[in-house]
Amino acid sequence: MRRLRSGSGSWIWLPCALLLVVAAKPVRAAFIVAPGADQSARVSIAQYRKHLEDLDGLVATCQKQRSAAACDRAKVGQDDSVLWMSGGASVERQVRYDWLRDLLDQAGKDSGAGTAKVEPALKTKPETNINTKTGTKTGAKTAPVSLDTLLTQAHQRLTEDWNQASTAEQIVPVYASESKSLNAILARKEYKGVSESSARERFLEWLANWLDSALTRLVRFGSRSPWIAFTLRALLLGAICLGLVWALIRVERRSRIKLSPEPLTVAGAPSTREWQLWLADAHSMAEQGLWREAIHFLYWAAIARLESRRMWPADRARTPREYLRLLPAADPRLGKLATLTRSFERTWYGGREAGFSDFEAAEKLAAELGVE
Repeated sequence: MRRLRSGSGSWIWLPCALLLVVAAKPVRAAFIVAPGADQSARVSIAQYRKHLEDLDGLVATCQKQRSAAACDRAKVGQDDSVLWMSGGASVERQVRYDWLRDLLDQAGKDSGAGTAKVEPALKTKPETNINTKTGTKTGAKTAPVSLDTLLTQAHQRLTEDWNQASTAEQIVPVYASESKSLNAILARKEYKGVSESSARERFLEWLANWLDSALTRLVRFGSRSPWIAFTLRALLLGAICLGLVWALIRVERRSRIKLSPEPLTVAGAPSTREWQLWLADAHSMAEQGLWREAIHFLYWAAIARLESRRMWPADRARTPREYLRLLPAADPRLGKLATLTRSFERTWYGGREAGFSDFEAAEKLAAELGVE
């Protein structure tokens, strides 16, 4: 019998199938190898025909001599794996000779040439006769076939296979010529840039084949090493737990929108008066040459600006030094506010005279704090 070896690959499009594979209970795969599969040799059509001719000669010699040496099953040789042409496409077929080996082995063991009877390899359905008088059914078994008849049938079968191989060999140049003509047509200028599939389709096909191969190897390897499934399952559960912890931390951080409680409106606090008004008063004092008062208004404009951003709760009784302690040590605005506070304290509380340069420096610090 000849069998067509055809492979069918499973297309796996969802990567999450990997999780189902590793989470499933490991199953030890059983691989069934057909007898004689490791004895096949890849041959061409010409080599296949030559092998058939040798086998036909072997059958003729065995039928004539009927000895163990002439009917040696080892002379059959290896099975053939032939590259066959079918419908314009090349197909690899495996041709098995187990039937011939068994027949030669039986013929070599039988010393009564031409007289031995054997049961046919494929039995036909027994004929059923109906007795018209009694109405009962009677079955007749198929008569046994002699070894000479079986050897003659083997000769006929080898001849048919040889003829079929000859026909296939004649078809090859025809398809090759047609393929050459089609390639010449597609090489013309009007067909340039035309492809059967896009780069995206080829990439998706390659990815699907790679996933199929990787998952197949993983299943085979996992069947031999069950501990891998348990390890991957533990890693998967650990990753899920880490993801849940990370999500809870993110939710908790987002819930803390404010760094401090909602400030209450306090009468007289700097934030009760918009910082733009403090800035306008500072510019008004500067136009009059009252630099000391201008620096005073700039300082409270900066405090009102920071307080409007909810850096601290509003409190009119807070001193300038207390405002400084409310800012974190790592806050880059702390140094600028400290310099502006010292300038304000020297001119307003210390009684030091101020000039245009002092106002200009204070205005620059206030701008860096958002007052501009």
